[in-house]
Amino acid sequence: MLDSRYVNLGIAPIGWCNDDMPELGAENTFRQTVSEMALAGFTGCEIGNKYPSDPAELKRQLDLRGMRIASRWYSSFILTRPMEEEEQDFIRNLDFLEAVGASRINVSEQSYSIQGKTDVPVLTGGHKHVMDDAEWDRFCAGLNRLGKIAVSRGFKLCYHHHMGTVVQTSAETDRMMANTDPKCVFLCYDTGHFTFAGEDPLAMLQKYVDRVGHVHLKDMRLDVVKKVRQENWSFLRAVREGAFTVPGDGNVDFDPVFRVLSDAGYQGWLLVEAEQDPAKADPLEYAIKARHYIREHTGL
Repeated sequence: MLDSRYVNLGIAPIGWCNDDMPELGAENTFRQTVSEMALAGFTGCEIGNKYPSDPAELKRQLDLRGMRIASRWYSSFILTRPMEEEEQDFIRNLDFLEAVGASRINVSEQSYSIQGKTDVPVLTGGHKHVMDDAEWDRFCAGLNRLGKIAVSRGFKLCYHHHMGTVVQTSAETDRMMANTDPKCVFLCYDTGHFTFAGEDPLAMLQKYVDRVGHVHLKDMRLDVVKKVRQENWSFLRAVREGAFTVPGDGNVDFDPVFRVLSDAGYQGWLLVEAEQDPAKADPLEYAIKARHYIREHTGL
């Protein structure tokens, strides 16, 4: 079983208010969000668009609730902006995370991403950018540079494979992992995004468990994913229509995932990340559902 001395449970605010579609959950305040997270039984979270920009104030509000920051999303643009600018932006994000006591940063390359485009199909039409060899070289070299900075600051850079981006598939993840330094670049392993992409999330975990630095627990409703493909939906429409949900409410088999992590002695965060429309899926209700499921299946 996973060891509660080394594994922490968190949940992302994206179930309360969506970063890409702020109108989803616009009524939910920061304080309500983190209070409900704590009420549901979680001790950590990631950073959302309503969180205080002052790290001291953010930490104070989380401390009051027995919560802390696990990590944050970082949009890299290694392919499309000067590396010096990239490094400066990355360091600013590390400064903020250090001030709130975090030790992970989740990087996702957003150059040419279609994940935020409401009118571009995410699974059909070949709209996703595919890197050429020169772009792969630039991308992996850039990740290594950022990863070295992260390590020097006591952080793990955890790369987040994501629908609609240049690293979506298992083959793209394989190439990224093969061409980056295992001491500096880790994987933000996401059960949902591998499933959404039509990949085997368990096989990917078994291959890379020793380089997993952060875990996103995301379940998938495969009947909705089928419609995404058949009706040419965008990623954001898929979110609105309920493609994602919390562990135990969809079609992902989490028991073998938990078993592989346990057998490998995983240490770090298990973080529920299930973006849904709060008007359709009450965030507190689903947070409680996720917490109960994790307790029943891991003992945590």
